[in-house]
Amino acid sequence: MSLFAELFPSKTSPWTGENMPDQSGKIFIVTGGNSGAGKETCLQLLSKGGKVYMAARSRERAEEAIAELATETGGHKAIFLPLDLADLASVKAAAAEFLTQESQLHVLFNSGGVMAAPMDQLTRDGYDLQFGTNVVGHFYLTSLLLPTLLATSKATGVKSRIITTAAGLYRSHPRVNYDTLRDGPARRKLDPLTLYAQSKYANIVVSNEYAKRYGKDLIAISLHPGVFKSELQRHMKPLPFSMWIGMKFAVPVWMGAINQMYAGTIPDAEKFNGKYMIPWAREGNGSKELWDVKEGQKLWAWLEQQVKDL
Repeated sequence: MSLFAELFPSKTSPWTGENMPDQSGKIFIVTGGNSGAGKETCLQLLSKGGKVYMAARSRERAEEAIAELATETGGHKAIFLPLDLADLASVKAAAAEFLTQESQLHVLFNSGGVMAAPMDQLTRDGYDLQFGTNVVGHFYLTSLLLPTLLATSKATGVKSRIITTAAGLYRSHPRVNYDTLRDGPARRKLDPLTLYAQSKYANIVVSNEYAKRYGKDLIAISLHPGVFKSELQRHMKPLPFSMWIGMKFAVPVWMGAINQMYAGTIPDAEKFNGKYMIPWAREGNGSKELWDVKEGQKLWAWLEQQVKDL
């Protein structure tokens, strides 16, 4: 599959949320579910009968989104799950709250994130805001929910899923420079968009590791959602030239949710286990760096070290 086809896909898709099968009886968590592609994912899951936990930082904004979705779906309400991915104590509390309510989890959508944040912004735990939110926060959340995901697979006989939203922009920095993950001279030499690309590369590598380590019992898929306008670009004013060009090909927000909804709900998702998906609803090749065995092991070990004593 050519790089051009990945970054500039057709404006039409063979699959949309309307094609989603019935989701009655299934439980979902969608991070960043109050806006953008996460909100669209919540909408379609609710429309198909799913029980949806909208994980978001702002209660006010989440409750507003929940009310809007209830109106659109004829009264189906998502459940607010307080979650700040930039605060590992909040991540731990969110997982604990969910587990007091549920004994099963069928799909975890690691959909939330931050893009091109100002260089002076760090997480509460001192990580670069983008890597800390997009990678460390999601890794910790997934780790805390992993036993429940695995238990659900065993109880239902159907593999639970971890669906991770990455970005094609990972290609501009397909590696992890560990000296840039906390503030310091090495980090300050990079620009916000490069730090974002690094975090998206790491998202894909971590997803691949879940498939390698737990693929017998669950499905892990990463994906490029396509280019669409959302609050994700709020820090990018003015847009860099490369992003300005990309936005000329931007699709509506609902299309930006297609890949994650497809990966999270189609019956035969096993064929995409450990894969990287591109628009629309298809497997992408990805660059060779995504499949670097040593890098996957190194990143996994580093992440485990960050959260082991929390």
